[in-house]
Amino acid sequence: MSDHSATIDPASRPRKHLLDMNGYQWAVLFAAWLGWGFDVFDGLLFNFVAPNCVPTLLHLRAGSDAAKHATAYWTGVATSILLIGWAMGGIVFGKIADRIGRSRTLMLTILLYAGGTAACAIAPSLPLLLLFRFIASLGIGGEWAAGASLVAEVVPEKRRVEAGALLYTSAPFGLFFAVFVNSVISTVYFADRPESSWRYVLACGLIPAAFAFFVRSLVKEPEVWERSDIRQRGRIRELFTPQYRSATLSGFIPALTILITWWTCNAFLQVIAADMALATAAAQGLTAHATTALKTSWITLGSNAFNCGGLLGTLLTIPAAKYLGRRTMFGVYFLGSAAALFTAFGHRWDPITQLWLFFPIGVTVFGVFGACTYYLPELFPTRLRATGAGFCYNAGRFITAIGPFIVGSYAKAGPSALGSVLHILCFVAAVPIIGLMFLPWVIETKNRVLED
Repeated sequence: MSDHSATIDPASRPRKHLLDMNGYQWAVLFAAWLGWGFDVFDGLLFNFVAPNCVPTLLHLRAGSDAAKHATAYWTGVATSILLIGWAMGGIVFGKIADRIGRSRTLMLTILLYAGGTAACAIAPSLPLLLLFRFIASLGIGGEWAAGASLVAEVVPEKRRVEAGALLYTSAPFGLFFAVFVNSVISTVYFADRPESSWRYVLACGLIPAAFAFFVRSLVKEPEVWERSDIRQRGRIRELFTPQYRSATLSGFIPALTILITWWTCNAFLQVIAADMALATAAAQGLTAHATTALKTSWITLGSNAFNCGGLLGTLLTIPAAKYLGRRTMFGVYFLGSAAALFTAFGHRWDPITQLWLFFPIGVTVFGVFGACTYYLPELFPTRLRATGAGFCYNAGRFITAIGPFIVGSYAKAGPSALGSVLHILCFVAAVPIIGLMFLPWVIETKNRVLED
């Protein structure tokens, strides 16, 4: 009996690719990865520069109690404005992506958020800065729906979870880049000019614009989208018809829970680090230069702890989704989020311990976001995919916008901005617990094939 395998020409055997994806599929994933990473980078640059930006534009002395309260308040307002614009852009550009294509929409949204963020750098007043931030947020919101749909439709069916989670790992890297840019500009080149350093940090928001043309030249529209009938492409009102109502609710529930939890606490992590540094510097009688260095160092430490946790948590959604299923995975992450938040903010720790406790918050609160990238596109057919995923992922931001505003207003009114922020963030742990109660309405999509 002959050995059949010995007669096969090795050159004729199918080539093995990493995660069963060919070069073009990896290029599409990389393009969407960079687009989302720059999206997060631009979206959160303001949080890093707020301690310098807000006092400068309001003509307040940096480090004063008035400056601290104003920074906490306006960080909340700016974050709420970002979320409202993000929600509007996500819903509108999700529909546009189903109409004109994923790669075209990806390019348009990148140009919009890059230009809007760069315009913030030349804003002469706080109202104009908030206006430019709103314009940028429209593009920031629109990029996700186009990128997530593009990846879900191009990669192999059995690798959708891995590709979706890998796509979202760009969010921690976008934050790492924001930390790096802020640290280098604020402590190396403009350490003695905090009143102007923030403008150069925000000007770096223009970096993604060059990448937009790379996307347009490299990435084609997915074949499954090209085959769909343009006359039948989705409308937002269809999401509320009996046919798709349960899918819309299933995507909206976990997305809203994740959004409220993440944005209500993340918007103030840099403010917490900065205020702890200023209090420590005042107690130790440090010079202005040493105070700036300490503040930047602690912002970097807290941000990197949060980002490293987010990267790990995002990657852990891969085995969790594939072996536990989507619904159980959300439940595990929601329980972990509540525990991490209560531990970090339910007790007044020493500053370094407080900053390191941002790591488990990152693992849970940040990491679970990675599941949205593959779960939401699984709920809708091709002609409605970007519209549905974009709506579920972004509509909750209108509600979420209330959270940062409440925290900022509470901090402004309290006797201590830092103490007020820490106190109210402890209660945010209730949000994922409430989300657990609604998980029975979440559809399990494990082993489901994307619907054409």
